[in-house]
Amino acid sequence: MVLYRYVCVPLCWGTLWYQSKQAFDFGQLLEWRDGGFEELKADLGLPDIAKSIAWCGDCLCVGFRKDYMLLKTATGETSDLFPTGKQQEPLITPVANGQLALGKDDLSIYVDAASGKPTQRHATTWSEIPVCLAYSQPYLIAVLPSQVEIRTIEPRMLVQSIELLNPRYITVRESLYVASQSTVWRLAPVPPSVQIQQLLQEKHFELALHLAEMIPDGEEGIDKGSCIHDIRYRFAFHLFTQHRFKESLEIFTELSTGPIEVVALYPSLLPAEFRRTIEFPVKPPLLVGAELEKGLVVLTEYLMQKRREFQKPSDSSEDDVVLTERAEMSQIIDTTLLKCYLQTNDALIAPLLRLKDNNCHVVECERVLTKSEKHSELVLLYESKGLHRKALELLLQRAHTKSGPLRGHENMVRYLQRLGPSEIELIMEYSKWILEKHPEAGLKIFTEDISEVEALPRDKVLVFLMSINQDLAVQYLERIISTWKDQTPDFHNQLITLYKNKVDRLWDSQYGNRTAGSEPGELGEYRRRLLDFLESSKFYKPEKLITHFPQGKMFHERALLLGRLNRHEQALAIYALVLKDIDLAKEYCSRTYNKDEFESKDVYLSLFTMYLNPPDFQKLGVTVGSSVAIPTQPNVEAALQVLVEHHERIDTPKALNALPSSTKLESVLQFLVDVVEEQCVQRRHSQVLRSLFWSELLQVEQKRIHMESHCIAISEERLCESCKKRLGTSAFARFPDGRILHFWCFEETTKTKGRLKREM
Repeated sequence: MVLYRYVCVPLCWGTLWYQSKQAFDFGQLLEWRDGGFEELKADLGLPDIAKSIAWCGDCLCVGFRKDYMLLKTATGETSDLFPTGKQQEPLITPVANGQLALGKDDLSIYVDAASGKPTQRHATTWSEIPVCLAYSQPYLIAVLPSQVEIRTIEPRMLVQSIELLNPRYITVRESLYVASQSTVWRLAPVPPSVQIQQLLQEKHFELALHLAEMIPDGEEGIDKGSCIHDIRYRFAFHLFTQHRFKESLEIFTELSTGPIEVVALYPSLLPAEFRRTIEFPVKPPLLVGAELEKGLVVLTEYLMQKRREFQKPSDSSEDDVVLTERAEMSQIIDTTLLKCYLQTNDALIAPLLRLKDNNCHVVECERVLTKSEKHSELVLLYESKGLHRKALELLLQRAHTKSGPLRGHENMVRYLQRLGPSEIELIMEYSKWILEKHPEAGLKIFTEDISEVEALPRDKVLVFLMSINQDLAVQYLERIISTWKDQTPDFHNQLITLYKNKVDRLWDSQYGNRTAGSEPGELGEYRRRLLDFLESSKFYKPEKLITHFPQGKMFHERALLLGRLNRHEQALAIYALVLKDIDLAKEYCSRTYNKDEFESKDVYLSLFTMYLNPPDFQKLGVTVGSSVAIPTQPNVEAALQVLVEHHERIDTPKALNALPSSTKLESVLQFLVDVVEEQCVQRRHSQVLRSLFWSELLQVEQKRIHMESHCIAISEERLCESCKKRLGTSAFARFPDGRILHFWCFEETTKTKGRLKREM
């Protein structure tokens, strides 16, 4: 009696699955070992009789009459997939990459063998419901009621249909065998090389590539690497013709295709001499409108990536030929980038041209920018290539137009400011018209706070400005001295001379009696500037200036110059006797007095004696002109005022000796009282200091006696507290707490403590 009937018995690695028909809700796993089957796992629960079974890894896919189930043999865990549909038998076929093709009606659905989740967005659709399936990479073959269909999974396409009479069975070994109830057909495969050529002709590049990757290297005399490269190149070109620009250029990048070949795909981007050297499978499509713009955007991303690659430091071992090729390629990339920006986003042209390492071809870029009337960008191109004269000529031409971004003089001013000292001749040549028509803006070319302007040769700039307008030279000198702190004596002298010349031109005799600097209008303003600068500047050379000042005017200015020359008597004579301004005279004394310098310690005494005994101006060496009245009589009142107010800065014996014998005591009484009081104060101050010093001396002496009273006995057994060695007759150091150390141990201890303090 037959108790068991075995059905659906696939083998996987010597492991057998069987299911008893009498107990259809259980299954067992057996493994072939030593000439017999051994049970691996028993009693795997199943809901129905298995109609189709397929192994995939350690999972078992089971097809029942109505649905599919995935079974993990290690754990016995199961998961339901989906119904089988209208077909009579469930179809399960393992395919590549751990996938299973499961049949449902006229569809083959692909799932992951481990998780059971779908792996493809679209199922394969057959023309009829398949009878059985087989897989021969990369083809999925279905036996239909009246024919055999061969399709690919990805991309989804029908490769071939073969009409046969009632085919029912299929198996794949080295060849493909199909059988009916009475006939067996052997379907011999076409050689891969022939298949690839046919697929390329039909533009099925992905399938051709799949086949090429399956061919063993060297088989049929095919160079596998070259074959794959050629297919991918053709595929990339085909994608480009289909306007799939991003995918196309990604493949070109992976193939390391030269940028010239890629750029040549686009119209009017590459010069004719380069285009003639490149051949494509067919003529590239002519892109226009939105498609051209879309393609140029993708090309821009590609060129930026290539640009970063070419900007990396080159290998030092590269020869001159390689370096030349790299430079040429970099030039093509940057020039093409500029053309792309011109058609897609012209706002990016300027940032590209401002890059210090841009390699745009001047002639080609000049042509396209001029054609597009991008004059601002053309100026940037000239500037980046050092063609400053061309840039300035263009700016000069566009400055006089009625409209446009380069209209006016401001752009040329900014350009000239950036040139720097190496182009000083060019700067002066093209700034002249701006200085004449717009002097304030033109002066900024030489005074703006940027490094290139500050570095200009100031002597040449000054001579140039002097030739155009002396007022501009004054402003320039004020800028470099007050803001840039230039200490060059010649510049300080020149500014004083220009101030003096301006005052001389504006001078009006009716203001001769006014205080210097109080005159109205420009005269007063420039005179105040001159006086302030003569007082504040420490770097001009008065000996070079004094001879250029007029004799009969500008006495205040001459007095300041004489003071710088330490000719104090002459300066005070001008203040006290020519200008007759005692306040100015006292102010001068206050500025110059220094009790520690021989030349200036008696300036107050000189002013005092000058009022008492007016000097002979001719003997003094001061020329004032005949129009100025010089007092010849003593001015005792002014002298006594100086004596009383500044008694502490005047030598008392000399002052008393200088007084005329007819001077009344009461007129100098206040002076004498102040002097006596000052002497008393100084004496008391000295006595206090003497007492303090004496007290300090006594304290020090007491401390010395106290320290000398201590006696330190060093016996032969006395040890150093640090190294524990005998002190003997060595030099030693004693701490306040009585510890005694070798002197060198003391120094080491001190150094260590100091180092620890610094570290903390």
